[in-house]
Amino acid sequence: MPQGLRRCRISAVIANVVGEGAAGRSTRTLRAEGALTAITTEPESPDRVRRVLEQALVFAGAAFVAVYKPSEDGEQLRLVESAGIPRTLCGVRESYSVAGHSPAAAAVRGGRPVWLGPEELAAQAQARRVPARDFFLAALPVHQGAGGCLLAVGERPGGFGPDDRVCLGLVADAITLPGRQPVADGGGEPAPDAFVLATDTGRVRVGDDILDLFGLGPDDFDGRVETLMGLTVPEDLPSMMSVVESDHMTIGERELDFRIVQPAGPPKWLRLRGRLLPGGEGRPARLVGSVTDASTLRADVTDVARVQRLATSLATAVTVRDVGRAVATALRGPLRADRIAVAELESDRLVVVTLDPPEPDAWPDLWRAEWRAEWPDAPLRTMPTLAAVLREGRARTWSADSALETSLAEVGPGGLAMLPLSAGNRTAGACLIGWDTPHDFGADERALLTAAAGLAGQALMRARAFDAEHELVGMLQRQLLPRRLPRLPGAVAVARYLPSTAGLELGGDWYDVIPLPDNHVALVIGDVQGHSAGAATLMGQMRTALRAYAVEGHTPDVVVSHANRLLVDMESDLFATCCYVEVDLEQGSAWCVRAGHLPPVLRHPDGSTEITETEGGPPLGVMAQADFPMSPLRLRPGTVVALTTDGLVETVEADIDEGMDRLARRLAAADPADLGLVADGLLGKAPRSDDVALLLMRYEGMTLRPLRETWTVWRVPQAVGHARRFTRRTLRSWGVTEDLDTALLIVSELVTNALVHTEGQVRLDLTLVGERLRLAVADASPRSPAKPNSIGWEATGGRGILLVEALSAAWGTLPVSGGKQVWAELGTHR
Repeated sequence: MPQGLRRCRISAVIANVVGEGAAGRSTRTLRAEGALTAITTEPESPDRVRRVLEQALVFAGAAFVAVYKPSEDGEQLRLVESAGIPRTLCGVRESYSVAGHSPAAAAVRGGRPVWLGPEELAAQAQARRVPARDFFLAALPVHQGAGGCLLAVGERPGGFGPDDRVCLGLVADAITLPGRQPVADGGGEPAPDAFVLATDTGRVRVGDDILDLFGLGPDDFDGRVETLMGLTVPEDLPSMMSVVESDHMTIGERELDFRIVQPAGPPKWLRLRGRLLPGGEGRPARLVGSVTDASTLRADVTDVARVQRLATSLATAVTVRDVGRAVATALRGPLRADRIAVAELESDRLVVVTLDPPEPDAWPDLWRAEWRAEWPDAPLRTMPTLAAVLREGRARTWSADSALETSLAEVGPGGLAMLPLSAGNRTAGACLIGWDTPHDFGADERALLTAAAGLAGQALMRARAFDAEHELVGMLQRQLLPRRLPRLPGAVAVARYLPSTAGLELGGDWYDVIPLPDNHVALVIGDVQGHSAGAATLMGQMRTALRAYAVEGHTPDVVVSHANRLLVDMESDLFATCCYVEVDLEQGSAWCVRAGHLPPVLRHPDGSTEITETEGGPPLGVMAQADFPMSPLRLRPGTVVALTTDGLVETVEADIDEGMDRLARRLAAADPADLGLVADGLLGKAPRSDDVALLLMRYEGMTLRPLRETWTVWRVPQAVGHARRFTRRTLRSWGVTEDLDTALLIVSELVTNALVHTEGQVRLDLTLVGERLRLAVADASPRSPAKPNSIGWEATGGRGILLVEALSAAWGTLPVSGGKQVWAELGTHR
């Protein structure tokens, strides 16, 4: 079909589906159209139909997709190609009668799409023409070439939406089926390099070139596939059997590099390319294809010693991370690859084990989105192409500029290989290998990839068994740590946590960043004694306690003292160390309290570093009556505050003082512009004999400082009037005049409510940030004001909070040092 006509037809498909309910052409449909156009305009290739089908998995959310074409007699629709999960899981058949009642036949006869949901499928389920009732099904006619039908199965709730239907229509329109099968199944001799294998009898017809490759003459071959397989190197027989036996395959293209024994010299490499064609009534399935010489291999890849060295290094790999490093070391150099990722499969997520190179800029965002650990994890649902490869359990390669998800395309813009790491019937992980420049995948590379994937899969399963307990306790620790650090006004904070690699122990290191009112923030880092599940549990309790005391509005020394008394009262055999730093982000001042922990290290804007000389108290949980003095810190814009645990600075060879000096020197040499890189650099050479927690904050200063004023409300008859006059003078000095009456009314209600319902001191705080005015009244009562559900005509009170709610943009209460603060916010115009 001419390119212009094809584009017109694609546009017509979009318009047709949009008319059925879609709102318009979304970004996804435009991307699908671009990908399909790129595929269909390339030179003809054997895998074009499959590549087109894969776009339905990527852009339409299908779990399985297949294309059927009419048989030679026109009575059957026979499966030609499929992609996605195995068709047996969907209940999809290899062939359907054109005259039958199947959705595929209805779509072909009617010339229009058929969409079925679970209810319609349930009504036809006993006829075995459709998938199980939990699926959604789409059948669309294919108009190009020999015609036929596109069948798609989805398992997402809601089925195929408007955009999904547009994309399926584009896929159906992009499929071109040949008028007859590429390899005849009747009599006659195949091409010199071709073969036809009947899978039920094992009888095979081969061309003369294939017999020459096996070293056989026409009179020496008995027509049995076992005769050819008897010449295969024993180590390659399992792979050969997986191709020859149709029970272990799905319809479609297959490729395999294998070795055969020669009378003299080393084994010869051959490459088999084949396609399993479905059988019909009275006719078995057939494997058809070709065999060519693939013995011209690169020595640096096919060297047997290299594979043996990989096997040796994997045999000594104890942890999952050891396996990842061994695979990256063995493959990246010989393959001349630009990047390699090894990831472990956990449920529906890929937990990255190794990134080579480790620099974050070398990887797409999805692969380097770190927030709490050494390596990130990525949801598999965001990479449907990789998910399909893992389901199939078969290595796949893509050439330059292939239509892939961004997170995969950027790994290998010049070429990408995906290797499922499997052992037995389980897939333990995946290995991605990418090239930046256009790359041609040769038989030598495929041989090394096949060998490495098998070895790595077995090693990964062994390492997972060793890591199981360590990962379990590590997950407990990660769940007790903050998932993400908050955004701070005038500062940036990053944190890293690395569990110990010594044995299967776990520690109690933790960190926290606690936003506080009035643009304050508390930085906390600590370490619970010992390495056990009990230490990790106590760590979570102490982190929660410190956060709760800090949010209540206590000063740093009171926060740490309360946590100490709590731990003493728990009568635990463990103690904890802690460093608590509260920073005023407006003024650049801070107060530090230490409980047996390392002091903060400051990196000043001029690059010099300082190990702060701050007073300290005993560890938490040791003494019920203990003093925790506060030490002042001064931060200038550009200052970096570093808090760490002893696992980073203490080793067998050096004491803590030497380690702190080394940390200060490395922090001075780092570029503070990217705190993530600074943290990674500081942890890069950590001894890892103990857990390590690291918390960094770069103070930048606030570009817009709030205006603040405070008034102590005395309990006198004119108290409300004094508060109103103070508010009026302050707001006029700030230039706030339009909303003055509203602000005065809110202040009157809040102050009156505090004077009437509480005892003790009352304080009025006014804050202006940009165009946002905050009015707050603090008192000594912890009880929050209750909003009445209804007020009668005779009621003399209860309307104050309702007025505050009606007049303000937002209002609420906060605990403040044993009392509370009731606040309201207004938008202002100056």
